[in-house]
Amino acid sequence: MDPDEIGKLIEAGFDNATVKVVGDGAHFEALVVATEFEGKRPLARHQLVYKCLGSLVGNEIHALSIRAMTPAELQAQAGNPLG
Repeated sequence: MDPDEIGKLIEAGFDNATVKVVGDGAHFEALVVATEFEGKRPLARHQLVYKCLGSLVGNEIHALSIRAMTPAELQAQAGNPLG
């Protein structure tokens, strides 16, 4: 799978997310910044991302590392990982 395709699938599942995905075709890392994560624990955030990808996870997407953040959390970090 193409990282850009995964990013588009994740973006489609949120109202206004910023998504960056990198990977080698089977193993991927995603940074997802969305207001929907407000007040949610990490597991719930990851479940929202997995819901966007459905059955691709475990099949075409063999491994996915997720960093799920709110816009405020991203802004509070030193440096911008979306750079």
